[in-house]
Amino acid sequence: MPYCHRAVLRVKRSASKRQERKQKIASLPAVYHEPVSSREVTTILQRPIEELVQDVQKEVIDPVDILRAYGKVALLAQKKTNCLTEIMLSDAERWAKEEVNLKGPLAGIPVSVKDSITVKGHDASVGYSSYTHKPSTQDGVMIRLLKQAGAVPYVKTNLPMSLLSFESTNDVWGRTTNPHNSKYSPGGSTGGESALLAFGGSRIGIGSDVAGSVRAPAHFSGCYSLRCSTGRWPKMGFNTSMPGQEGIASVYSPMTRTLSDLTYFTSSFIQCEPWKLDYTVHPLPWRSSTADEYCTKPKLNIGLLTTDNVVDPSPACSRALQETAAALRRDGHNVYDLSARPPPPPYEALRIASILLNADGCRTFASFTRPGEWWDTAAAAMYNYMRLPWLFRKAHYLWVRYVQRDELWAGLLSEWTGGERSAV
Repeated sequence: MPYCHRAVLRVKRSASKRQERKQKIASLPAVYHEPVSSREVTTILQRPIEELVQDVQKEVIDPVDILRAYGKVALLAQKKTNCLTEIMLSDAERWAKEEVNLKGPLAGIPVSVKDSITVKGHDASVGYSSYTHKPSTQDGVMIRLLKQAGAVPYVKTNLPMSLLSFESTNDVWGRTTNPHNSKYSPGGSTGGESALLAFGGSRIGIGSDVAGSVRAPAHFSGCYSLRCSTGRWPKMGFNTSMPGQEGIASVYSPMTRTLSDLTYFTSSFIQCEPWKLDYTVHPLPWRSSTADEYCTKPKLNIGLLTTDNVVDPSPACSRALQETAAALRRDGHNVYDLSARPPPPPYEALRIASILLNADGCRTFASFTRPGEWWDTAAAAMYNYMRLPWLFRKAHYLWVRYVQRDELWAGLLSEWTGGERSAV
């Protein structure tokens, strides 16, 4: 297809998806456009999911009422932060009545999911115009497991097109902002999810993490996340910007508004035995005895990493770490500073990860873009750097190492230029 035609198609596809989202919101039942009632706040929105599950199982509360309460707030979150992509509320009402297991451990609980998760009848565009208007033909493993547990998927949330950015902006859906301050990012790559959670439009959600993609958003926006170990949660049934990238495995993981919900959500999901639907999941049941054991220990040994000796934390983050460490010591726990521990240092892990993540020179995630498509700033810089002639990259490496004497940065550049290894 000619260059200009592809560029026009990009603009049309992106605009049509945003219009589709607008129309889906406008066509929702009138109840979704009504103000949130005080009854909804006290009986639904302020309650832990474990209590709501019990009420659904006892038929004290209708799961559709829970869905509508969170749907209302999700639409308010969308208006303020632009955090939503696919609006699935109409389908969700049907699923709540016909498909989900209302005897399961997540009975009737609405769950928001990252845009990359495949849901039958909806796109998983990952922010690429080339992926739009290609609805999934079946639910992915994650959605099947959620419905089996009784949960109700109802909205999908925004992300960056490379899935390797600490913001959540793309050409299709636009920019998601932090619910606390619109001038700031909600983090990335699961930033739409963190913005929705922090605003209150969801109580539990699912994101993915390669190098901080649920952890950074939780930190930026003020919610809870757990970067699960590889093989603990499913990884089949998703769309991605870097298919085949297994050097640093992406791990789908839970995100919540409270710590108690995080514990309950994670244990409930594992109890559904996800390894029976996804062979990549380890057949390891939830070990409640281990969790109970640590809850009753009077003294814990806790490691504190105040710096990785590559990028120091901001003063605010350093203060938060020190205040937390001081509080733990006051409660009688042992806190050990890991910053001065012997090798291998965190820098070595960063160096290896930079090689693995960029083994293809950014070609894969770039292959899905169309002419003029907006890129993450960092992704664009890296892609353009890898397109430079080898001689320019070599000269840049030598300049950084021997003139600027920046050993850390030179050590990374050497792997991308064929230069000599840094002594760091």
